[in-house]
Amino acid sequence: MGILDDVVVNAKSAAQTVGKMAGQFVDMSKLRINLSELNGEINRRYQELGQFIYEAKKAGTSDETELDEKIAGLDDLYAQLAAVSAQLAALQNKVTCPCCGKQMEIDATFCSHCGMKLTKDEAPVEEPAAQPEQPAEAPEQAPAEGEEEKTEE
Repeated sequence: MGILDDVVVNAKSAAQTVGKMAGQFVDMSKLRINLSELNGEINRRYQELGQFIYEAKKAGTSDETELDEKIAGLDDLYAQLAAVSAQLAALQNKVTCPCCGKQMEIDATFCSHCGMKLTKDEAPVEEPAAQPEQPAEAPEQAPAEGEEEKTEE
């Protein structure tokens, strides 16, 4: 009886694992369908935007408020697309490069496509890069002072 109990426990464990994987597969499929629909809507909105600009240019008029609304609608769709892509990447245990958008394994430190650092240390790395720019301005001023000295001679 002990062996049969082990078999039943292992079967239950396997069934639970398969159930979880099936649930993840369904979730990923739904997200992929959502991505496809968002991409289709973005393409449709771009066509509308292009037609709107063409007609406005041809008529010699421009309705800036309607143009701004169309652009804001596209921006909203891109924000939704980014959110759905992030959800899909999380389900796939992937991380998306903030620079080029390629997906890598979650434990990747650098993007294999563009080389950007993918860890959380990314933000502090950018701040020191901004600080050397300020001292870089100082040497630009130094030659200007040197030019003044040359004019004095």
